Amino acid sequence: MQRATNHPVTSTCEKEELKGFSRSMSELQWLLLILVILYFFIPIRPISNHDGLVLTMVCYSGFILLFRYFNFHTRESRMKLAMETWAMVSFITIVLWYTGKVDSPLLNLYLLVIIACAIALGKIMTLLEVLLITCCYLYMGYSSYSDALFAPQTFTTLMAKFSPFLLVAYVTSMLAADILQAKKRITLLSQTDDLTGLLNMRTFNLLLEKEIARVTRYAQPFTVIMVDVDGLKAVNDRHGHTAGSRLIRIIAQSIEGCIRAADVLARYGGDEFVILMAHTSTEQARIAAERIRAAINNTSFDMNGVCIASTVSIGIASFPECVEDAADVLDKADIALYKSKQGGRNKVTYYDKALETVAIYA
Repeated sequence: MQRATNHPVTSTCEKEELKGFSRSMSELQWLLLILVILYFFIPIRPISNHDGLVLTMVCYSGFILLFRYFNFHTRESRMKLAMETWAMVSFITIVLWYTGKVDSPLLNLYLLVIIACAIALGKIMTLLEVLLITCCYLYMGYSSYSDALFAPQTFTTLMAKFSPFLLVAYVTSMLAADILQAKKRITLLSQTDDLTGLLNMRTFNLLLEKEIARVTRYAQPFTVIMVDVDGLKAVNDRHGHTAGSRLIRIIAQSIEGCIRAADVLARYGGDEFVILMAHTSTEQARIAAERIRAAINNTSFDMNGVCIASTVSIGIASFPECVEDAADVLDKADIALYKSKQGGRNKVTYYDKALETVAIYA
């Protein structure tokens, strides 16, 4: 089950990650500019065109201010970060052109771009950036040496000087990929239930809070369905916890097969599941809940030669149709679920805003 990887909590984590990369990129851009300014004021330094270098620094400062502080591109994205790295490569290349080209003391500034790209943009983009930097480097080499660039000794010397950049790009991109993979795994584990692979209670509550904020602002309906496994304790006592765990997984799969891809399904407790259905009325939720109840009622599995089956009790609460306060929907669904239990189990009950509960029997 991979529902958790496609829901908004993961998307939120990615957005926060992009914001962090964006802040780091901003600091890196200013650091790059400061290093060039410091070099400019060193008493003894090779600069072929002072005015051109000053104009380049002014233009790059304007780019940073416009791109980052004047809402030119407000939405954080990988493409925005890539555009900033391209601007950094262009700035460094022009600076190198005025300070000695391939022999410039500032050649190592390219490393800042390579490391930033490897960490924030991944292997493929890092490879493209390295190819771009290599082209710029060779072009500056051709400008300095003309056709002599392709002489074996000259070309070997230049590429030997450039080889550390390739090594740094490879090592940092590999390390960044391993860190990213580990981070994704940790994020997934923190969001999901180990037994079923569904979202856990903490993650569901975060998504519910977002949905409540959304419907409160835009006055849109949503529904919560709570599902409780009937007789799980008896299955554990009679057949062991292995059978109970298998029953939980089978029921989770059955519920998942009965709802929409956009619905949020989570394991809410030991034997409880909860479903968040946006833009859904009570009747629509009742049809889905009845489909879940019937599917589980017709599901069984064999455990050591014994056929094990179960049923579920279901409670429904909808805003604003049946519950006036969106924040109370989960509690009201729990009340409706309790009524299903009281009514004999294997039933679907919805909560009425007139403080009455109406059972819909199978």
